[in-house]
Amino acid sequence: MIVLGIETSCDETSAALVKDGRLVLSNIIASQTEIHAPYGGVVPEIAARRHIEVIGYIVDRALDDAGLNLSDIDGIAVANGPGLTGALLVGLNYAKALSYANKKPLVGVHHIEGHVCANYLGGDLTPPFLSLVVSGGHTVILAVEGYDTYKVLGSTRDDAAGEAFDKVARLLGLGYPGGPIIDKLAREGRADAYPFPRAKVDGLDFSFSGLKTAVSQAINGTANATARYTKARKPKPDIAPSQDISTADIAASFQQAVVDVLVDKTLKACKQVGYSQVALAGGVACNHGLRSTMQAACDASGVELFMPQPIYCTDNAAMIAARGYYSLINGVVDGLELNAYSNKLV
Repeated sequence: MIVLGIETSCDETSAALVKDGRLVLSNIIASQTEIHAPYGGVVPEIAARRHIEVIGYIVDRALDDAGLNLSDIDGIAVANGPGLTGALLVGLNYAKALSYANKKPLVGVHHIEGHVCANYLGGDLTPPFLSLVVSGGHTVILAVEGYDTYKVLGSTRDDAAGEAFDKVARLLGLGYPGGPIIDKLAREGRADAYPFPRAKVDGLDFSFSGLKTAVSQAINGTANATARYTKARKPKPDIAPSQDISTADIAASFQQAVVDVLVDKTLKACKQVGYSQVALAGGVACNHGLRSTMQAACDASGVELFMPQPIYCTDNAAMIAARGYYSLINGVVDGLELNAYSNKLV
């Protein structure tokens, strides 16, 4: 089965052709990073307008690169949420038009589930397994019980990890997108230079807003920046900047604080559900610190780790086509009344 995937949930316009949910025949991505960089983040209206301008060309490119015509495909999968509603509607309405005009079955794909399925592309991973999805908008631990069965074990209570990376990069004046910049800068710094807090949240949920605040206070020279994160009458570490502390040290210490929490919660979840396989997913899964630390922790725990190729970590249509394949082979089809939604966990 050959599935055409379409992805416009944020600021990437992407189309892909995937065979049997595993073999990528083409995967075209048009990024808007340079357009949004002057604003320090994605501007929803601008993103939607850009999707409108390029989506027809991107779909045609995907078909051409795969050497296929619309008559050759067996179904269309489109991301219909969560994401920016205006952006989602561009891809969704284009997919509906193709489906109607060419009499091809249509299926909506949950964006987070698409990220999980990036691990199927070119690989042999099969459920059940645990997945940590980390991106600019989501930080979620999922029990992947089957190809179309997902259970949320933990999620963020405030900022997603990727969002925290972007905000800290902005505080440091590093530009946008912040994740890749901090990841690169962190390799030049000391991860133990600042004792930034690791939020203690019950269960398997996450919280990164306090960490972001601690970084902000450190940058601004507040000597007792972590006071609110330590118990009364206990020593309060001084994280005020000094002359021998660099921006690279702040980046490295911040990144390590995020990575420690992500790895710790993931392995706790793995033990809780009794799974022996973990799959990373989402844009932050490209982070070298996360990949190396998670690999070492999984090796020490006897857990097998799967990580998508970097091109499949960020938003792309190949992962949407892969997830759509498993719906279509089970007879799941959506009608033209399919709508977009901005925020919903699986």
